[in-house]
Amino acid sequence: MATLFIYQEKIHHNIKQIKRLFARHGNVSIYPVVKVFAGDHRIVQWIEESGLEYIADSRIENLKKFASSPLKKVHLRLGQISEAKKIIQYSDISLQSQLPTIFELQRQAVLQDKVHSILLMFDVGDLREGIFYQEDFLPLVSSVEALSHIHLLGIGTNLTCYGGVVPSVFNMNELIKIANKIEELIKRPLEVISGGNSSIFPLLEDRLLPRRINNFRVGEAIFFGRETAYGETIPGCEPTTCILEAELIECEQKPSMPIGEMTMDSFGSTPSIIDKGRMNRGILAIGKQDVNPHYLLPLHPEVSILGGSSDHLIVDLGESGFVVGDTLRFTLTYPGLLQVCTSPYVKKRFISERKRRKP
Repeated sequence: MATLFIYQEKIHHNIKQIKRLFARHGNVSIYPVVKVFAGDHRIVQWIEESGLEYIADSRIENLKKFASSPLKKVHLRLGQISEAKKIIQYSDISLQSQLPTIFELQRQAVLQDKVHSILLMFDVGDLREGIFYQEDFLPLVSSVEALSHIHLLGIGTNLTCYGGVVPSVFNMNELIKIANKIEELIKRPLEVISGGNSSIFPLLEDRLLPRRINNFRVGEAIFFGRETAYGETIPGCEPTTCILEAELIECEQKPSMPIGEMTMDSFGSTPSIIDKGRMNRGILAIGKQDVNPHYLLPLHPEVSILGGSSDHLIVDLGESGFVVGDTLRFTLTYPGLLQVCTSPYVKKRFISERKRRKP
């Protein structure tokens, strides 16, 4: 079985550095997005130890697993009407944009005798979730503000995840304009203006982020030390917090080009293969059922990924000298980590250096 190693000290280091960077901007709140670990309770303990006050996940099933944690729970994906009862039960804050869903949350909050906070999401150009910023949103806001058990905590937006639109002074100021209109209507300040995700760091580093933006939902920055607008490492952060190991189950010298008529592979795609002559080919015991090969990055300089099937990862071993039974190590991209953590066929090991050190 392949094994994913997750290193606590590196994650804690990144959280500390990210908190330092945001502290230069002012008094902000951070929602650490932990969905990549598929609801593993051990990451919750680490977040608690880091000093953060919130934990954010897009799946209510994961927030349910975190119910005993004192951290405030944030439900990230727009609510489903069918899940309204669970959203009220297992989260303190949720992201919403649709009035029918908010009305059902109100009904469930009354039944559970809770006041539930929401961030009203606005789409300022990336065309994922949210009320389109050029539409008349004030009637919806009036309806929300009139609800007895729903508290309009603030507003938010999401960028880069679908359309690749990066945070800018323009779209951040558009979000602030929305906040100003809402505050004028409801006669009170909004507590939160959430500027988005890990793509915000270039704007933050250039000191161009408007001061009123005071909340950020970050996952990749914490677990990869990377901003998501341009894919650059955030200054002072550790990019390698997780390493995947998989075992070699075959090592053979073979041609690099298949022999015979080529049609579709087992996933319905037509292979595109370059003839490089004979090579030392290896097969590892992990496949597309666990992770897309394109999301893995070999740590050994001689090794390169050729492709894979549902159960096998095929690599060019070069002159590395690896033999059957050896393990190869890989770093992963964010979607790669997401897939590996979701696979029940990959063992997860959370490594704490503190526990390993002798007193």
